[in-house]
Amino acid sequence: MIGLPILSVVGMEFLERGSWHETMHWISTNHPLFLLNVVLTFCLLALIYAIVGSLAISGSIATLILGLMAIISYMKVKMIGEPFFPWDILLNKESMDIATLVTGKAALIRIIAVAAVIILVLLLRWVIPRVTIPIIARIGLGLFSLYALYAFGIKSPLAGKILDHAGVNEIVWDQQQNYANNGLTLAFTLNVKNSIVQKPDTYNETAIASVATNIQATAAKAPEVKSAKLSAGKKPNVIFVMSEAFWDPTLLTNVTYSEDPLPTIHRLQKEAGNAGYLLSPQYGGGTSNVEFEVLTGNSMSFLPGGSIPYQQYISKPLPSLASYFANQGYKSMGIHSYEGWFWDRNTVYKELGFQSFKSSEKFVNPEIKGYFISDAEVARNVNSEVDKTEDPMFIYTVTMQNHGPYDDPRYGENTIKATGSGLSAQAKSILETYTQGAHDADASLQMMIDHFKDSDEPTMIIFYGDHLPMLGMDYQVYKEAGFISTSNANQWSLDEIKKMHSTPLVTWSNFDMPKQENPVTSASFLGAHVLDMLGMEKPANFTLDGELAQQIPGLLSNLVVDADGQLQAKAPESLAPLINDYRNVQYDLMFGKQFLANYIDHDYLTKGSQPDYNAEFGATGIAAKSEAQGSEDAKPASAQ
Repeated sequence: MIGLPILSVVGMEFLERGSWHETMHWISTNHPLFLLNVVLTFCLLALIYAIVGSLAISGSIATLILGLMAIISYMKVKMIGEPFFPWDILLNKESMDIATLVTGKAALIRIIAVAAVIILVLLLRWVIPRVTIPIIARIGLGLFSLYALYAFGIKSPLAGKILDHAGVNEIVWDQQQNYANNGLTLAFTLNVKNSIVQKPDTYNETAIASVATNIQATAAKAPEVKSAKLSAGKKPNVIFVMSEAFWDPTLLTNVTYSEDPLPTIHRLQKEAGNAGYLLSPQYGGGTSNVEFEVLTGNSMSFLPGGSIPYQQYISKPLPSLASYFANQGYKSMGIHSYEGWFWDRNTVYKELGFQSFKSSEKFVNPEIKGYFISDAEVARNVNSEVDKTEDPMFIYTVTMQNHGPYDDPRYGENTIKATGSGLSAQAKSILETYTQGAHDADASLQMMIDHFKDSDEPTMIIFYGDHLPMLGMDYQVYKEAGFISTSNANQWSLDEIKKMHSTPLVTWSNFDMPKQENPVTSASFLGAHVLDMLGMEKPANFTLDGELAQQIPGLLSNLVVDADGQLQAKAPESLAPLINDYRNVQYDLMFGKQFLANYIDHDYLTKGSQPDYNAEFGATGIAAKSEAQGSEDAKPASAQ
């Protein structure tokens, strides 16, 4: 019971770090932290033993749990730069669905190694003498172990003293570094308390009342925004298109292409005064977190690193762009070309105030390209929904076609070829497959522009990527192409952090719209920016977003971009009061007592979900889908 936890911690750190040298260096230079990891692992083993009663079986179960943790954390870090968190356990269907797309030699070797150790531990039943502990002692051991795990999970006062004495430094804002410093078992346990967002020290009704007064004063003294020029007073359709993993591969300076892969984006960047870059809180995954920032105006910077609001926090109505536009007489619809359960969108969209949500189950006979519904099919659905709806529409669109991985040439023969002296054959193949998909996304934007450019319905399209694509393990393509200096994200410069979190952002409209220069816009500030472009009055939380965006248009947990484009690791102290207001309002709306609604925008801030949510996709929609599926099955294979 002492030896197995020691070996387990060594094995877990080796599996997760991927280097024996790094593992031994961490152990040799962090004896107290290594010991804490062993203690926690011992408590897990003792708890299982207290329940099971067989040391060999308990050791096998503990090894399975810890081995899976290490493998998952290793793969997550390699794919998206984030380790394994307690709340990842909630991602049951999502994890299994994406796991089928992730294979590789490294993962297979680790799985075989863990399986071998489990078998070895089981075989020890015939070697180690059986020891029987009285039931009372087992219960006592189990209760002690459970309490110890609980105490470290919530960081009780006694556990806090132990952690301080051991020199534990919890780096919540940089979880990869947090796990690297403290060890997988300890960092994972400490993150349990982060599943619940702590109330800010400055949050109370008096503070929120002061924020409301400041918001009203800001709105009163703000210069009049030049409204969009619309004919006959028509309200414009507002279409957000968040394109999966969309990025500009021509930014790889050491790579050239056989043709321009993004002609539409590049044309709009030259023509429009409303083109720039979206600063995303994510890399390689976590689409719903970008969606959360754009729709609510809230920031991931104030939530635990690696958390997923859609899965963890949104269980009641939360004001968003969807509910705001619904209040303005719009039909608000979400469109996503993947299954509605993913990231709990079916339920979350209801809480965000959408009237309807058209997920892949509601698409009729969709075109598939690669693994998923094509971006062209999504464009056709957007065009169709606008055409058949009398009211002006707010549509939030999320595509899926170019979701990773890009290891297989899933589009067949790629028409766009990449050339780079530093690219390996594998990196070249990955890049060309990704670029082909990005080209299709660009073409889908042009399809929507062509559809609406001569329409008598005023329409605005906001098009951007949710995050940079994961182009190989350990940022392989970016490193080989010279886009970043190292595959160790902890060693990136501020400029590299900015580059690895910036996706193209363009807007287009078929009516005259005032031009605004916004080179960089955080996803959480995009909603306020769009409302300003449309000349629409901003609700309270988006007014606060707009005020902060004037000072720091780019805000991530580890990067701030000020109004002059200067980069800093954290916001200047002079902006602390405004940032505290932003944090307090976010807490008030998501977790607090909704004090803000007592002082301003009560109807918008307290609006419930739409009573007829998704009524249009009820029995009729299901029947239509079944009929379409029957027609699809009747097609010859070549047509499908």
